[in-house]
Amino acid sequence: MQALIGTGVALVTPFKKDFSVDVEALKSIVNFQVDNGIDYLVVLGTTAETATLSKDEKELVIKTIVEANKGRLPLVLGVGSNNTQEVVAELKSRDFSDFVAILSVSPYYNKPTQEGIYQHFKAIAEASPIPVILYNVPGRTASNMLPSTIIRLANDFKNVVAVKEAAGDIVQAMKLIQGKPKDFLVISGDDMITLPMILAGGAGVISVIAEGFPKQFSEMVHLGLNKRVEEAYKLHYLLADAIDMIFEQGNPAGIKEVFKSLGLSENTVRLPLVNVDENLANRLYDFTNKISKM
Repeated sequence: MQALIGTGVALVTPFKKDFSVDVEALKSIVNFQVDNGIDYLVVLGTTAETATLSKDEKELVIKTIVEANKGRLPLVLGVGSNNTQEVVAELKSRDFSDFVAILSVSPYYNKPTQEGIYQHFKAIAEASPIPVILYNVPGRTASNMLPSTIIRLANDFKNVVAVKEAAGDIVQAMKLIQGKPKDFLVISGDDMITLPMILAGGAGVISVIAEGFPKQFSEMVHLGLNKRVEEAYKLHYLLADAIDMIFEQGNPAGIKEVFKSLGLSENTVRLPLVNVDENLANRLYDFTNKISKM
């Protein structure tokens, strides 16, 4: 899965001020990623506010991104739920011809055991017509998918090809990298520890900050993959304050404020999310303006 090495971004869903999907802004955001060195795009992840989109809106987002991308970058589709049967049904009914893989989150709210998580992804692996990227994000799911469970799935199912590891725990990530099968990819889901994970043997990132600052973050990732450590860390520390800021008051409220500063979209989010406060908005504007002049 060479297509998944490097920098992927979890695309936002831009909304107009009336909260409808802003198709033209979404096209602009896709082109901004393509033009600035991003390696692949993730459609309908958490950052897309997928939980607040209707079925028709999800299809509109998919259609818009596929058409705007025009086959230029590989696409990954978010297909996840805490209802295993619901995911399996979608996998058996959807056309995945435009996608290289799915990204599927560990079940949230139910708080399954490790065996329950394994059985959930076993059902998904057996049903999926394309490769599967596991997604471990304990901060949102309330349960941590342990390295032993991930490695078990990777060994048992050839189409389980990667994990987006977003526990924010570099030691856990290193255990994954140490124990994984040779071709299995450990992808960072935490922007702040992306570079350390890459230098430890990770394959790259599925990022939020990278869609706001794609040129700089993607360059950092590729420098890290090429073990050009000093140059990579210069870019890491250049962006570190922004990484903290975009998550300070929730995702994607922070990154949408960056897009507003760049003139790519409104900063509108849907309830229960709210916009960042004026202080953070001003700090993000100042940082974005500084980077854009570099």
